[in-house]
Amino acid sequence: MSLNHQIYCQYFSQEDLLGAGCLDMRMAMEATEKALLAYRAGEVLFPEKIVQIFNDDTQERINCLPATFTQEKICGVKWVSVFPPNPVKYGIQNLSAVIILSEIEHGFPVAFMEGTLCSNMRVGAIGALAAKYLARRDAEAIGFIGAGEQAKMHLIAMKTAMPSLKVCRVVAKEREEEERFLTEMGPILPDMEIQSSSGNAEEAVGDADIIVTATSAQAPLLKAAWMKPGAFYSHVGGWEDEYAVAKQCDRIVCDDWDTVKHRTQTLSRMYQEGELTDSDIHANLVDIVAGEKSGRTGPDERIYFNAVGLAYADVGIAYAMYQRAREAGMGQDLKIQNEMIFEHAHLKDWVRI
Repeated sequence: MSLNHQIYCQYFSQEDLLGAGCLDMRMAMEATEKALLAYRAGEVLFPEKIVQIFNDDTQERINCLPATFTQEKICGVKWVSVFPPNPVKYGIQNLSAVIILSEIEHGFPVAFMEGTLCSNMRVGAIGALAAKYLARRDAEAIGFIGAGEQAKMHLIAMKTAMPSLKVCRVVAKEREEEERFLTEMGPILPDMEIQSSSGNAEEAVGDADIIVTATSAQAPLLKAAWMKPGAFYSHVGGWEDEYAVAKQCDRIVCDDWDTVKHRTQTLSRMYQEGELTDSDIHANLVDIVAGEKSGRTGPDERIYFNAVGLAYADVGIAYAMYQRAREAGMGQDLKIQNEMIFEHAHLKDWVRI
């Protein structure tokens, strides 16, 4: 009996995914919310990530992050590199990623896809999902410290979650970064007034209803005095704010506090130095999504949100992107094998002994 031992998967470039309409923050937020609830229900296998750090000073690294959704019978892994010196040294992006998805009936791969888009969207989606529950519904002004890819994606996500946003102010280390932010984001969000703060961080965030810090800096850039009553703060990077920011907030929410407190972010540092305890954390975001903990309860509450990054959310978004791109007819077949190794008629000619 002749068996078909061909294995194919589909390859999707970043352009394939964009062309299929995958830069859709509503889709990403829905996939993220679904992933959070699935993990809470015990329907996600989520082993520890593997981290390879090549330079302790610059934190140049490549990480391997797997997760499996048992109900969807899909397993995925994100292979992501983070090289912070890239933009300054080489003028190129500091993050790149690829994602592999496999079905778990036979264990074969079904998709190999560019993952930088998905990874950046996940960061924006989790922040926007938090804003949906924790920011004021009448928020009009958003301020950014940082003007890179994460900041740009966050603005798209926040505008999706909070249509009331009208004004965006941004500050960056270099004026040209601010100008690039305005040039690139203006056409995408023509109904928003996007302004450069000319290096003045207080001007960027001082009157903001939503504050986002998205930098690679390891310094307390955001000052507590700049965070007005009622503001929602989405903390994206490592150490970007002074301890007093968290201390003055009425609620602190994380994507996963048990993970956050073992990292190197502001809240992690505070916890390790005895400045913050478990009881100071109001909730994980999923507790609020599930309706078990309250979100915003008053207009003047200052709320702090810290996301360390949950790779199962990346896999959930990637699976949604894969389905959309496949339905749109994008991508191309990628042959893994035509036959099993010892079925090849000419194997004897290829063996090297």
